[in-house]
Amino acid sequence: MQFSEEQIKDVLEVKEKLSSQIQKHKEEIEILEKNLALINSLLKQQSFTKASSLKETTQSKKDDYSVPIKKNTDGFLIGNAHISPDQVLIVLDDTLNLKEDMHPFKSFFLERIIGEMRKKDIADIEKGIITQDEMINCLINKDGASLREIIIKNYRQKERVNEILNTATWSLSKMIENIK
Repeated sequence: MQFSEEQIKDVLEVKEKLSSQIQKHKEEIEILEKNLALINSLLKQQSFTKASSLKETTQSKKDDYSVPIKKNTDGFLIGNAHISPDQVLIVLDDTLNLKEDMHPFKSFFLERIIGEMRKKDIADIEKGIITQDEMINCLINKDGASLREIIIKNYRQKERVNEILNTATWSLSKMIENIK
């Protein structure tokens, strides 16, 4: 059966519309999956929150926000960063099996980036600008040997948040690449 030129044009239009609809729905599904991952992460975090930490003021909750941490090359969701005025909490995806001693996490992120921030804070303590309690501190929570959370307390400066997030994203992305 032969199609007329007009029928072929109509079929091509339908094809384009279908392709457009498929792409639109794929993007909507991605957004829904990201939101679901964020909600799961928040629920997981809340289920392990001490009752004493639930006494935060409503003002500090308004200043809190979350950012997804994605692998630079393909957008793979590594985890989520929850930023509050006093700490950055990076919760890694449960399926990842990353270890603290993997390169470049320990050597670059912990020792070079966080370590340099600590050196600056120590200098500020010696000058009397800040107290010992205000110095940056990094805690690592693990499930067995696998990293689950990275908590950076007392970052004190917005620029530090950006540096922490950028270098954590890069380090974690490299670790994932090194596994494969």
